[in-house]
Amino acid sequence: MDAPKLLVVDDQPINVQLLKRKLEREGIHVLEAYSGIEAIDVTLREKPDLILLDVMMPDMDGIEVCQRLQANEDTRTIPVIFITARTSKEGKLEGLGAGAVDYITKPIDLDETLARVQTHLRFVSINRELADLQSRLAESRRIATIGAVTQGIAHNLNNLLGIVIGYLDLVKAFYDKPEQVKKNAQHVEDAVHRIVGIIRQLSTLMVRSRPPVVRMPLQRVLELGVARYQADYGIPYSVKIDNPLGDLQIETNVEVIEEVISKVLINAWESYDELPPTQRPISISTQAIEKKDGIKYVEIRVIDQGHGLDPEIRDQIFEPFVSSKHTVGIGMGLTVARHALRNLGGEVTMTDNGSSGAIAILMHPIDRPPRTEPGDDEA
Repeated sequence: MDAPKLLVVDDQPINVQLLKRKLEREGIHVLEAYSGIEAIDVTLREKPDLILLDVMMPDMDGIEVCQRLQANEDTRTIPVIFITARTSKEGKLEGLGAGAVDYITKPIDLDETLARVQTHLRFVSINRELADLQSRLAESRRIATIGAVTQGIAHNLNNLLGIVIGYLDLVKAFYDKPEQVKKNAQHVEDAVHRIVGIIRQLSTLMVRSRPPVVRMPLQRVLELGVARYQADYGIPYSVKIDNPLGDLQIETNVEVIEEVISKVLINAWESYDELPPTQRPISISTQAIEKKDGIKYVEIRVIDQGHGLDPEIRDQIFEPFVSSKHTVGIGMGLTVARHALRNLGGEVTMTDNGSSGAIAILMHPIDRPPRTEPGDDEA
């Protein structure tokens, strides 16, 4: 295991050398800097695990050095311990407010300094282990998702190909009966369309970059989503839109939000099972919400009165190929919808609609939110 690296910064060489001898006896590799500018250069070049930084230095004091390191993405996570002659509460608070994790007062007690350094180096080691575990967990989730998708695709494509082969055999068997051939050929075409749909949805899941956005009125966004649903699935029946926010402008990607709304609407439509089309009411309502992080969202609720959430799959409803329906070649709609909306900084959840039906809740940021690191990006 490599020795931890510690940077000692002080404009007095004797102080640097005293600390260096003490720390190196404990197996710590010590780097040296004698000014604020040199401290920043060494930190950027060597990336020490911890910095002991004198506050009172000419030209650039320790407070400014710490602030600059905090402002740099490459160095902001390196912990800084201030060495200061200030004993007042205000002086200590100023140092901690600048980003330091601890402080040591002069005259320096070498044993106390060593104890504090070792404690913070343990914290650094623990934080790195946690970061490594989080990375492994994210990778495990990604692999598990890929495995679930792969298994689901293989199962569904095998079933669909079996259907295609079966109906082709019937076409051959009844080649002299045109009506039978036409009927079986239609079944083959339907199965092929489902195969194409699975491949298209898989392509959607694999897109990880954030799509470009434009500003659009919310009412127009909702109308386009409903129109996409009606066109894609051949459903001419209207969807009631209750949008008190009117033409509130939101930053969105038109293609993505259309697809999200379309998939959530078809999920609502199919929740009615075998009921006639005229007995399948679906409505959309909106409201504005500001979360604790200060980001403002539009909450879009897609409401149905169908069979509701199946208790057996409630916890897996957003996993690939999980469906309460028994038709071959479905079960990725909500997975794709959630993945797509997350790429816009939003979220999709499902909840019960009282005694009957379900509500899909789409949370879409009004303005483009800050970019977050992938890791909750899994579907």
